[in-house]
Amino acid sequence: MRVEIVDWQSKDEIFLVRNTVFTAEQGIDTNLDFDGQDDGAVHALVYEKDEPIATGRMLEDGHIGRIAVLISHRGKGLGASIMKALVDEARLRNFARVYLGAQVHALDFYQKLGFEPIGERYEEVGIEHQTMQLSLN
Repeated sequence: MRVEIVDWQSKDEIFLVRNTVFTAEQGIDTNLDFDGQDDGAVHALVYEKDEPIATGRMLEDGHIGRIAVLISHRGKGLGASIMKALVDEARLRNFARVYLGAQVHALDFYQKLGFEPIGERYEEVGIEHQTMQLSLN
């Protein structure tokens, strides 16, 4: 397994993972997932051999999102590996903080990584979310 920081030139591999997880599995409209912000984002891709199995992105303002791990590879720490790669990249860019909108079933996962909830819960694409942030200072 390897984690790489990539850009939107890796869109075919990113699409494969996100479409499988968000559209096929969770029923999220592809047009909502691919929101026009990917081209300027930093992406993390996890590969097993040469196959993409997980991904995530970070926007220019430190917003981390679109964390997706293929179902056959869950429970192996890949989500944490993606988060570490993106947070490390944020530190390299001297970001003061990173933040994300966590699906409520994943709150414990992000809290174990040091993220803290802020604000009220909200609904996005029919799924309850909570904004969480991690200070990098």
